[in-house]
Amino acid sequence: MQRALPLGLQRNNGDQQLALFNGHYDNTCYLPLLGFVSFNDEAEQYLFTALLRPGNSPDKRCAVGILKRVIALLRSGFPKATLRIRLDAGFASPEIYDYLDAEGVEYVVAMPKNSVLQRRARRSLGRASRLSRESGESERVYTETQYAARSWSHKRRVIIKAEVTRHPGRKPKKNPRFVVTNLDQSPRWVYEKVYCKRGDVENRIKELQHGLEIDRTSCSRFFANQLRVLMTAAAYVLMQELRLQAARTSLARAQVWTLRDSLLKIGARVAASVRRLVLHLPTSFPFLDPWGKIATRLGAQLA
Repeated sequence: MQRALPLGLQRNNGDQQLALFNGHYDNTCYLPLLGFVSFNDEAEQYLFTALLRPGNSPDKRCAVGILKRVIALLRSGFPKATLRIRLDAGFASPEIYDYLDAEGVEYVVAMPKNSVLQRRARRSLGRASRLSRESGESERVYTETQYAARSWSHKRRVIIKAEVTRHPGRKPKKNPRFVVTNLDQSPRWVYEKVYCKRGDVENRIKELQHGLEIDRTSCSRFFANQLRVLMTAAAYVLMQELRLQAARTSLARAQVWTLRDSLLKIGARVAASVRRLVLHLPTSFPFLDPWGKIATRLGAQLA
């Protein structure tokens, strides 16, 4: 589950209700919450929630309620499945950890830096710096520690990625990262094979913003803007279904804007009769083959 990038304002009839100043983003905005679910090693990540929140909302606001609902639904539909929750650093809180522990689900949650964890990462950062000097490349060392903040009910496993990055013309930069988890696998595996997959979710958010303009929150009332967000989310689910039906075609992994330009924004002549609708596509249409395969998979008949 991810905090989406803040939805900016597109003013229409005055200020938007509950669009408030957010100090982190230094802007007046809404702070939406988006959730995606994936199955095993499938490439597709399915959007299951798109919640609009006031711009000054704490990052964890509504998170436990959404998790309760989706976990119950997933267990009902997939009773034998192992559930794994991946959250970004905004959700690092004892309430969420305690809930996930009580539910018995696997979790990987990014955690903000603090002086204690940075001190524990110091030796690994020194090793990464040495490796980076020898190789002339960016290097990273993975380790772990048992850690508990004062507000935590008990110690938890924290994965440490001690990274030193190098870029041409710049000084090497130390970049320690921390992830709280209840997984037993090696620190490197947990970070690279599980946590790093959250980066692809950022691409789904970009699709929502740039492909379907989920940030067009131009209504003056908060719930009207929430409805706009839900309608955009529904449109995205339909676009995801098109992408699934495009399997084994040139559009199998196409982004939303490519699907729109290739499959929907085309000229066609519609012939209607009592029994059927016939679409006559341009003879020079370059995506005729994937369009036909997707159409037949959705129930159409080709002439």
